[in-house]
Amino acid sequence: MMRRVHPLFHILCLWLCVAGLALGAAAALAVDTAPGALAVGKTEGSYHAERILQYLEDPQGTMTIADVAAATARFRPVPVSAANDVNFGYSNSAYWLALPLKLAADAPTTWLLEIAYPSLDRVEVYTRQLHGGFTMQTAGDLQPFSARPFPHHNLVFPLQLTAHPKADTTQTVYLRVTSQGNLTIPVMLWQRDALYQHDQYSYAGLSIYYGMLIALGFYNLLLFVAIGDLTFLAYVAFVACMVIGQASMNGFGNQFLWPDWPAWGNIALPSGMSATGLFGVIFTRLFLNTRRTAPRLDKVLVALAAACAFSAVSPVLISYKFGAIFTSAIGIVASAIITVSGIYSLRRGHLGARWFLIAWAALLAGVVVLALRNLNWLPTNAFTLYSMQIGSAIEMLLLSFALADRINVMRREKDLATQEALDAKQMAVDTLRHSEQVLESRVAKRTHELEEANAQLRQKEKDLEHITRHDMLTGLANRVLLDDRLESAIARAKRGGRGTAVLVVDLDKFKAINDNHGHAVGDDLLKGVAERLRQTVRESDTVARLGGDEFVIVLENLHDSKEALRIADKLLSEAVKPLQLDPGPVQVGLSIGIAFYPQNGTNSEELMKRADQAMYAAKAGGRNRWCVADAEPAADGRPTFRVVS
Repeated sequence: MMRRVHPLFHILCLWLCVAGLALGAAAALAVDTAPGALAVGKTEGSYHAERILQYLEDPQGTMTIADVAAATARFRPVPVSAANDVNFGYSNSAYWLALPLKLAADAPTTWLLEIAYPSLDRVEVYTRQLHGGFTMQTAGDLQPFSARPFPHHNLVFPLQLTAHPKADTTQTVYLRVTSQGNLTIPVMLWQRDALYQHDQYSYAGLSIYYGMLIALGFYNLLLFVAIGDLTFLAYVAFVACMVIGQASMNGFGNQFLWPDWPAWGNIALPSGMSATGLFGVIFTRLFLNTRRTAPRLDKVLVALAAACAFSAVSPVLISYKFGAIFTSAIGIVASAIITVSGIYSLRRGHLGARWFLIAWAALLAGVVVLALRNLNWLPTNAFTLYSMQIGSAIEMLLLSFALADRINVMRREKDLATQEALDAKQMAVDTLRHSEQVLESRVAKRTHELEEANAQLRQKEKDLEHITRHDMLTGLANRVLLDDRLESAIARAKRGGRGTAVLVVDLDKFKAINDNHGHAVGDDLLKGVAERLRQTVRESDTVARLGGDEFVIVLENLHDSKEALRIADKLLSEAVKPLQLDPGPVQVGLSIGIAFYPQNGTNSEELMKRADQAMYAAKAGGRNRWCVADAEPAADGRPTFRVVS
């Protein structure tokens, strides 16, 4: 059975297509164009004029048409791509374009010059008059639509050219373009009928696009009224702002929606797109419920919403140029973060995240391509110019599917809640009917829980007793357990007549190791030494740690004192073997003091004292050796010791 394709696979395929188209277009960039004039004849209804254009940059914006006409030698070929891209990015300069035309003798003299980028602030077109001088026409989004020389959503200028009836005629048309936004200048020369025919197809496609957006917006508005879920309202606001931004980008806003409001028409594109991002982020938070499911990611989305809100008003607060650049940048960031949110929610098992993720990936592709085109990093062509419409159309449809799926989920949740209510009612009836059995079951369960609690309490008491009688670091007996074991050993020795010995063991130069390598290494060393001591003696013997690096061993049932001495020798031989610790092999010596019962004491205090004195005598004798307390004191009454290396 074929497995369902993961949505990330769809996203990858989409991005590979986008990257292939974009890189293919970018690879076609050329830095020069063929010289000469645009040959205009009778048979063609339209001409791409970009490859013939030459440009002159006017950084100060002070040159007049007379200055430009006299400076033809300073014009340079416009660098264009195979897709006829003329894009100067974001610039404060005025750009003069020269379009040399070579009219055939039978060519029409009436043409339409189209600049298919209606968000340009001001475009001036100059044509030379027969008696000298130039005729100027202006258009742009800084003037009312009624002031345009030709009614069209793009910037269109009627040209009346001069042609010789028997020979080719050369004439140059000059354009002056200024804009605080992106300086994209796609230039086409049309016959009127050819432009009308072309508009039929473009208007039909854009009508379908806007009709789809408006229909989806109203449909989800009705759903919001019926359901009351704010997610649908956020989607409606998202669609409305998308319509505003796209209408400004295509020029339909200036033509139909705000023809007499050029101040708004100038900033509608960046503000509309930024508002689209704002409500897109709000929709993401509501749809994916990131406030509850991903609080940290939700904080990022809140910050992103604030950035989009600032971007929406930035053309008014700061310069239009920087506001437009910021809008392009925030569009890339917002789309990327929203896509990451979808991936995160999909991995967390969100039911609608699959449609959401594929939808936003489509829009992300369109936003990135459009932003890169605005920054002049990709050429202008049908794909890059309409990438936002393509991506947004796919995105809107898929988000509608996601919202429809959300309705299905809500319906299923409602049905489930109803079923749960019915089940609860039936359960209540069953509970009343079988109350006695339920009560008995609860009593039995409670009894079992009490038994388990008592067992846990007894285990905790055992654990507590173990903690109070054992060393926390090494697990050896502590002083409390040692005293108990030593008293018991002395009592058994009194009854059985077998020997008992106490060994006080102290590590040599432990402080230096602790200081040089740290307390962690020191602790590991103590645990390693404790384990060796435990393995060296018999299982019936007691090994205890008094604290620091001092240990005590109680040996019972000794046949003679030599047996204890053999164990001491074995301890010393084991001690010289390095311990493999974190910094490397570490070697430590032992100083051992030995006292016997009853030769050196008849109670635990005396035995511990004599063994401790013997240990210090071993240290004084050169360390890493053992020392036995003598049974008889010296002539002056002081205890004597026998030190053995």
